[in-house]
Amino acid sequence: MTGKGKIWENSRAPRPAAVVTGCSSRRRPPLQMNNPSFKVLVACEFSGIVRDAMNAISGVEATSCDLLPAESPGPHYQGDVRDVIDYPWDLMIAHPPCTHQSVSGARYFKGKRFDGRQQAGVSFFMMLAKSDIPRIALENPVSIMSSLWRKPDQIIQPWQFGHGETKATCLWLKGLPKLEPTKIVDGRETRVHRMPPGKDRGKDRSRTYPGIANAFADQWT
Repeated sequence: MTGKGKIWENSRAPRPAAVVTGCSSRRRPPLQMNNPSFKVLVACEFSGIVRDAMNAISGVEATSCDLLPAESPGPHYQGDVRDVIDYPWDLMIAHPPCTHQSVSGARYFKGKRFDGRQQAGVSFFMMLAKSDIPRIALENPVSIMSSLWRKPDQIIQPWQFGHGETKATCLWLKGLPKLEPTKIVDGRETRVHRMPPGKDRGKDRSRTYPGIANAFADQWT
């Protein structure tokens, strides 16, 4: 796919020269290195949830990237993340596909190892992890990466960020502090786990909770 991506795929997305960088009054935490703009790559995201939370912070220019088109207007590269990963980003938040590594699908591991799908998934994850980008957060559910590579730096839950649900999410961090809970609430609904089968089930399960996306933006930029 190299060279075939569309970096401003959504027709309503701002062009590079028109990226809005001063639209929020939220105070910037101290990780900002006084750059004219703090460049963020949100890898493997089609929803725009994390990207939009980042772009709500003054001085941040975030671009999402996925093989799918963006669901919301904003800077988005539709194509292979390897096409853009060597740009001088300040931070990458990546959501690599977990289908072939997640322990929830352990009963299918034998077949996935036999035909190479699991090896390909692990290699893609590690390609992101080994990037030279100075600050990296890799997000995945509980998976075999904990044993094949290393244990995550932390495991977070939606109910720590204002959503009364459970969905264990592992974070592997480089150059970033652990995420601090922002709003612990009651409720431990397993909504994502109970989603019925359907053509959009995978997409719906992969969307980042807005409370977690806002924590990423507030604490890591």
